[in-house]
Formats: sequence, C-alpha cells, structure tokens
Amino acid sequence: MLEKLLQWDRALFIKINNDWTNSFLDTVFPWYRYQNTWLPLYLFLFLFLLMNYGWRIWPFVVTVALTVTATDQLSSHLIKLFINKPRPCHDASLVGQVRLLVSYCPDNPGFTSSHATNHFGIACLFFFTLYPIFKRGGYWWLVWAATISYAQVYVGIHFPLDVVGGAILGSLIGCGMAILYNKYIGLPPRLETPFGLA
Repeated sequence: MLEKLLQWDRALFIKINNDWTNSFLDTVFPWYRYQNTWLPLYLFLFLFLLMNYGWRIWPFVVTVALTVTATDQLSSHLIKLFINKPRPCHDASLVGQVRLLVSYCPDNPGFTSSHATNHFGIACLFFFTLYPIFKRGGYWWLVWAATISYAQVYVGIHFPLDVVGGAILGSLIGCGMAILYNKYIGLPPRLETPFGLA
C-alpha cells in the first residue's frame, strides 16, 4: 500500500515538474515561492490592522508569531527528521528526471513541506480570525497558500505528498490557533477614525 502511494507520488511529481509546464510558470514560480516575495503583503496587512484597530491588535500579531513558530518547528524539526523522506532532487529513482528550477536542492528531508505547513497555517489563521473583515474574500488566503505549495512541486524540490502533508498539518495548527484566538481574545472594536485620530 505504501509503495503504491509512493509510486503515485513520483508519477504525479513527474507530471507537474516535467509535463504540465510552460515558460511563464518557469519564470514566475521560482521567485513566487520565496517568503520574501510576500513581505509587502504582510506589511500591508499589518498596517491595515494597525490603522483600523490601533495597537490593540498586538495579541493578533503575537498569535501569528506563535502560529509560524509552531508550524515551522513541527515541520522542520520534528516530522521531517522522523519521516526522513528524500526530496525528488535527492531521490535516486529520479536521477536525470527532475527539472530543478532553483539554484540548490535543500539537504534536509522533504516531508512535510515547511512552505506548505507555514503558509496554510497562516492562511487558515487569517481566514478564520479576519473573516469579519474580508468575508468570503478570505478564501484568497487559501488560494495563496495552495499556489505556493504547488510551486514547491513545480520547481522540483518537493513531492506532491510533501505539500499535501504540510497543508494538512498547517491547516490543523492554523485552525486550532484561530479557535483559541477567537474564543479567548478576538478582534477589538474597530476605531471610528484611522489610527484613532479625530
């Protein structure tokens, strides 16, 4: 059963990495997947919340930091080392078949994808805690996490199961943190004027 699953994993990887490709995605996905690419989005969200809620938003910022810490530590320093599943760019059965679109192949194991874990954790936290602000537009947080996860497979450094596992783990952590935040803290009342200035 496990071997069949791993065969499916490799076959789907080859489809995504070799067959379902084009020059546009070859150019976009290598930089799209980097966390620094998304710093302007994080900064904009922080400024938006600060403008509308003032410094009373600090518990939310702490919750985001705790979520990122939990997702990263569980994925990178516990599950990866325990499962020890090689990345496609280090898989002996795929030598000569991997299109590596980034400058290096990380040496650490691939399952679970930390990118997928981190981004789905943040996306689920944002979706459930900021729903009063974004409503159904909050689904874009999940699309954002899913496309970044897909890019990890596309550029050749993760198998599909790596990102699926990361997405599940991150979603569980993000949802759990959102439940705790909404139950015990919640968003403060919105300021009547930006930054509370009359």
